Amino acid sequence: MKHRHPFHLLGICVLLALFLVACAVEVPGGVDDFRVVSPTPSGATATPVIIAPALENTPTRVPPPPTPTRAPTAVPNPPTQAPTQASAATTSSTELTSAATLVPNQATGTPPPATALPASGDTGEMISIQGSAFTMGDDKGDPDERPAHPVTVEDFAIDRFEVTNALFDAFVQATGYRTENESKGKAQTWRTLSTPDTGGNPVVMVSWADAQAFCAWAGKRLPTEAEWEFAARGADGRVYPWGNEYDPKKFNGKESGIHGTVHVGSYPAGVSAFGLDDMAGNVWEWTADWYQPYPGGAASQFFGEKFRVTRGGGWFDTNKQVRTSNRSSADPSAANDDLGFRCAR
Repeated sequence: MKHRHPFHLLGICVLLALFLVACAVEVPGGVDDFRVVSPTPSGATATPVIIAPALENTPTRVPPPPTPTRAPTAVPNPPTQAPTQASAATTSSTELTSAATLVPNQATGTPPPATALPASGDTGEMISIQGSAFTMGDDKGDPDERPAHPVTVEDFAIDRFEVTNALFDAFVQATGYRTENESKGKAQTWRTLSTPDTGGNPVVMVSWADAQAFCAWAGKRLPTEAEWEFAARGADGRVYPWGNEYDPKKFNGKESGIHGTVHVGSYPAGVSAFGLDDMAGNVWEWTADWYQPYPGGAASQFFGEKFRVTRGGGWFDTNKQVRTSNRSSADPSAANDDLGFRCAR
């Protein structure tokens, strides 16, 4: 084994120190920029590495990384959703309010404007009657029919038939009208007795004000008591609309056994001299007048501005009530299942 000379070892140490000093030269960018270069594989051409000298007393500033800018996230338009319960309720309330403004609120029984005619113009066939003097009342009748006395009526027209459920429904649909019974929350109203099969039957459960309201809407009015009696008995003064002899087969009354209203015009043999149907039976009919005594007649606690006159008898009445001179009366707010009306002009 050969021994190395001490000076030889010293030279190696000096070279090693120089190498280390060379490696200690400051690399620009600091320690973070220092890279270890892998030795070149054998046979490959070495690429020289050039290290730029550091600028004296100039600190190397590493710019902070730029703040990342987040690209906007595309948010799709939300699908149209059904309103929540609360919003739906608000919408419904608004719609109802808007709809309600289309028909002005009216006090119970207040007639709507007479110009509010239905589009069809069909408010019932009317019969024109020439004005005339006639004898009203009957000296052989009830006390309120006496005394018989002369009355003159002007020209007028009157409905051939009693106002039907169908016509009254058209009025309600056009105006939003509520009858007195409906406004009072009563169980029985004109609707409860009106079915798809009874559109041609006379409307009942209507008060005097309800009847007035319909007639005003149709451009008409209720007939006076004198007009009604003249239309029923004719110029020849009949006891019954069809003549002077009683015949239960000529009207819908108690003896018909029906016990309710029938389609208007169901008894053509019972028409009056002027061609009016159902002036006897089916339903009693409102007139325009207060129940007052005839001139020179006896006084009664029922006379005065308390009750309105009703005429004609109803579906449960007999010969006495259906006479053309017979009088009856009812509270203006009354609404019965045997009480209807027809209009005049």
